[in-house]
Amino acid sequence: MSIGLSKVAEPYAEALFNSAKDNIKSLRETKSDMKIVVKFLRNSSDLKKFLGNPLITRTLKKNAIKDILSNLISANTLNFLLLLVDRNRINFLESIAQKFFELYYKEKSIAIVQITSTISLSDEQESKLVENLRTIIDVKTVQLARQLDEKLIGGFIIKHGAKTIDLSIRGQFRKISVLLGLKRFKYE
Repeated sequence: MSIGLSKVAEPYAEALFNSAKDNIKSLRETKSDMKIVVKFLRNSSDLKKFLGNPLITRTLKKNAIKDILSNLISANTLNFLLLLVDRNRINFLESIAQKFFELYYKEKSIAIVQITSTISLSDEQESKLVENLRTIIDVKTVQLARQLDEKLIGGFIIKHGAKTIDLSIRGQFRKISVLLGLKRFKYE
């Protein structure tokens, strides 16, 4: 998230989070609502374009949001979306949602860790990895976001926030090529 985008998204995400935080049920409900909203935006480029179009009136945007989402999300989340339309911030909805999820996971002591490997890890491997990551990151829960990438040749890459641990064979080849002063890694 760019700095400008973060400056806009952060206060709205914090306001949504703080309004829902007072009630655990409301916080879970708001998280679920935001997942639904983000899924709709990602699956409908037309909706995204419609909401982002400055030529379309606020009233039309609000009516579209009500028509599409009113039966799927809580009244509080719906009102929040309408507020974003009123303040011309609906374009930032995905960034606001992302920041909201970060606040939620931090509150619940949950870390989302991306693991990229050449093959799917076994349940036992995932369990050991999660246990080690819980200790390293110092959180109650680690949720893995799994991704397969055959170009790694073997091993895996772990990403958490801005930190990356590259334990792939491709990564090891890249390090060796840098040490040897080779300009380009040939195994990509």
